[in-house]
Amino acid sequence: MTRAVLHVDMDAFYASVEQRDDPRLAGRPLVVGGASGRGVVAAASYEVRRFGVRSAMPMSTALRLCPQAIVVAPRMQRYREVSRQVFGVFHAITPLVQGLSLDEAYLDVSASQEPPGGAAAIARHIKTRIRELTGLSASVGVAPNKLVAKIASDLEKPDGLTVVEPARVLEVLGPLSVRRLPGLGRKTGARVEAAGIATLGELRCATDAVLWPLFGRYSALVRARAAGIDDRPVSPDLPDKSLSAEDTFARDQGDPRTLQQELSRLAGLAVQRLRGRGLAAGCVGVKIRRGDFTTFTRQRAIAPPSDEARTVSAVAAELLEQWLRDNRGVKLRLLGVVLTELAPAAQLALFGHDSARVASTVQQAQARFGERALRRGSTIE
Repeated sequence: MTRAVLHVDMDAFYASVEQRDDPRLAGRPLVVGGASGRGVVAAASYEVRRFGVRSAMPMSTALRLCPQAIVVAPRMQRYREVSRQVFGVFHAITPLVQGLSLDEAYLDVSASQEPPGGAAAIARHIKTRIRELTGLSASVGVAPNKLVAKIASDLEKPDGLTVVEPARVLEVLGPLSVRRLPGLGRKTGARVEAAGIATLGELRCATDAVLWPLFGRYSALVRARAAGIDDRPVSPDLPDKSLSAEDTFARDQGDPRTLQQELSRLAGLAVQRLRGRGLAAGCVGVKIRRGDFTTFTRQRAIAPPSDEARTVSAVAAELLEQWLRDNRGVKLRLLGVVLTELAPAAQLALFGHDSARVASTVQQAQARFGERALRRGSTIE
């Protein structure tokens, strides 16, 4: 059986959803993200990308590049709804679906191929079905493994379909920039180019003498990746390793009471996501970033694992309080709550019914009326 892997990547997903839901935004330069001075671009429409705007860019930079850009706040609940429709299309094709995010997934269709057309026909069907259900476009790469499929999906965006047959892997990858290699990173990519290696073909043929100063003991692996060699399986339903909620302040914040209020809000948000996945956390952590971008983490194990906001918030508050005691007067740029050691939520304890019902009711109210509809008193200024 010829292995066939698809990498499906929705085109400018958040921005495309906003443009579809509000026709006034169609064809306009659109940025999804926080509008404050510390905001970050979560998604950029193709109309605004012409100005050099990209996701993960500071919003201030994006607006400097394109002053006429329209900024809209993210609507994560809406994006999750559309994502469920998209993933429904995937699961109708194959059970081997590995989601990478709301808008991106690998599919192993090796056992699903039927003549005529095989994997390419499946990719076309997926693109058509997604457009019928959501009105959105997706770009798909078809290849013998995950690495090549991911590279291929990015070659003809937006609304692209690139098929790389096993016999053509080296032919397709060879002329591509080394920066096309997933995971290489901007800084490492620049170092590789500075060493005189511009393409994946050149990287594949580079000697150990050239690669070792760049990649050390990973030189052989990098050379193999440049040749399109990748035996990683498509692993469906990978368990969550962590869940988090964080926020960047509009101005550096040093007031302990305000910081604790924000931490309590973030703890509630993280727990809401935790319960939505039917999980409990065995470790609670806080992420602390000073104004100079120095970042600290503190964590503590909890037993038994919990999915209750009160427990998570209390542990996080103690961790932050201890850090603030040791760093008096420091102002923070960012604060976050990180939940790790995740496992399926256990059956309710004998006397745990009331608190579980309360948590469930709060979650339902927030899902229907918004996060701020029902809050703990400690989060209210």
